[in-house]
Amino acid sequence: MQKGQSSSILSQLGKAYFSVPLLMVLLLVLIFSLDRAFGLKLYEFGVYPQRNTGLLGIISSPLIHGDWEHLRNNSISLFALSAGLIFFYPRKAMPVIIIAWLLSGLGVWIWARESYHIGASGLIYALAAFIFVSGILRAHPNLLALSMLVVFLYGSFIWGMVPADPRVSYEAHISG
Repeated sequence: MQKGQSSSILSQLGKAYFSVPLLMVLLLVLIFSLDRAFGLKLYEFGVYPQRNTGLLGIISSPLIHGDWEHLRNNSISLFALSAGLIFFYPRKAMPVIIIAWLLSGLGVWIWARESYHIGASGLIYALAAFIFVSGILRAHPNLLALSMLVVFLYGSFIWGMVPADPRVSYEAHISG
C-alpha cells in the first residue's frame, strides 16, 4: 500500500467514527432550535417519575435541553464519549448506547424526585462509566489509556451526583 492510500483510508475511518456522534449532536441542536423557535415546551416530554405519561421521557428526554448552556455542555461530552466508544468498541458501541439510553431513563423514572428530567446527562454518565470500567477490566494498553483520559476529562462528574442545584437532575447522573 502506498503512503497516499494509507492516509486516505485513515481519513475515511475517521469520518466514519465521527459521523454518528456528529449526527447525534446535530439532532440535539435541531430539536432545541425548533423548541425555541416555536415555543413547543418539549420539556413536557422529559421523564416524569412514576407517572405513565413520564414513560415516554425514557426515550425522548436525552434529546431535550433546557437552555443553550445545557445543550452545549451535553453536546461536547456526548460527541467526545460516543466518538471514543465507537472508535475503541465498534461492535459494542450501538448496544451500549441503546442500553445506556434506556436504563438511565428508566432509573430516573423509578426513583427520581417529582419534576421533568431532561437532557443527555444520564446517557453521558453511562458512557463515561462504561469506557472507564471496560478499559480497566480489559487491561489493554489503549483501553487503559482511554480510561485514564476519561478520568482526567470527566473525573469531576462525581460532583454532578450530589444534589447541589435543584435545576440539575443528579438522579439522571446517578442512574447513568
